[in-house]
Amino acid sequence: MKSFDVAAVEKLVDYPGLIAALEEAHKAGMPEAQHMVMDEPEGGSNKFVSLLGWARNDVVAAKLVGVFPTNLKRQPAEPSVQGLVVVFDATTGAPTLIADGAAMTFRKTAGDSGLGSRLLARPDAKTLLVLGAGGLAPHMIDAHVAARPSIERVMIWNRTPERATALAERLADRYVVTAVLDLDDAVAQADIVSCVTMSDRPLVKGRCLKPGAHLDLVGAYLPTMREADDEAIRRGSLFVDTRNGMEGAGDLIQPVNAGVIGWDAVQADAFELCQGVHAGRSADDEITIYKNVGADTSTCIPPDISRRESRTATRRDAKGGCPACRLSSSPFPVWHGQQGSGGATFALPAQCVAPWLGQRPFPARCRAR
Repeated sequence: MKSFDVAAVEKLVDYPGLIAALEEAHKAGMPEAQHMVMDEPEGGSNKFVSLLGWARNDVVAAKLVGVFPTNLKRQPAEPSVQGLVVVFDATTGAPTLIADGAAMTFRKTAGDSGLGSRLLARPDAKTLLVLGAGGLAPHMIDAHVAARPSIERVMIWNRTPERATALAERLADRYVVTAVLDLDDAVAQADIVSCVTMSDRPLVKGRCLKPGAHLDLVGAYLPTMREADDEAIRRGSLFVDTRNGMEGAGDLIQPVNAGVIGWDAVQADAFELCQGVHAGRSADDEITIYKNVGADTSTCIPPDISRRESRTATRRDAKGGCPACRLSSSPFPVWHGQQGSGGATFALPAQCVAPWLGQRPFPARCRAR
């Protein structure tokens, strides 16, 4: 059985490859899955989450994660999300790997939202706004940029402005990024708005969303939580990563209970989008909303890191570009891979990763065909 700590997960599970893997896995169909959320006894704020997914003849994956918000106030501070992911062989039941649960959770959650942007956001999206500056926020930025390499500018808003500023400074060597104070103005500028908060009241006002915007809702995983107001839900075309458990999401159940929308407003889930059952965005000025419910069905997907470990493609700092089109990846995530028997290395921009890994065909214009 292999073990993967945070550093190993970060090395092997990159966002361009993860989003491509999620898309391919969603085309294959939905694994069997179950989940349980346990509240802290005697009314505490902490929760413990267990997710179990079974992909027949492939893997059984179990994720055990504690969500302890007050950890950030400890001295010294501890991560608010900690846990483990354990993967078993679905044909024998033998354990095959164990991985850091927080690292896997961040990547799985951000990867789901990145997939939503790939499927629904405008291909020419240039401005990303992230609400929240916690542990998940930088992963959301990486995932959305991997999904839409056209992004040129990132804005970060947080209820505590100092935390947004600190995160922006941390990412300044990788992105054109600023912390913002005026949320409504930032929403009005953004092509993609990604919410990763613990808010119990609406933050994004529908009247502020620009035509063609894509709204990614990740928080509000409880019926009492909320990130977008009724006008936003009413204006947008609504999609989810999975219908399994969507009734517990505050951004859905509250407007349903208020009569703003019905459950039939959900046009498709990620499986239907990836399989072509629904075409997704239908117009450039359409506002799309992707509620990242937290698909326990995709628990089976990211644990292919043991397979990734054996691939010749690994992330590194590099110069250059794709050997076929010579596109440069800077400042976005880069890859190194082996080309032919000579083993020469090259850097790949995000849009070139999947074809070189055999995960999708090369574009017709590409010289590598």
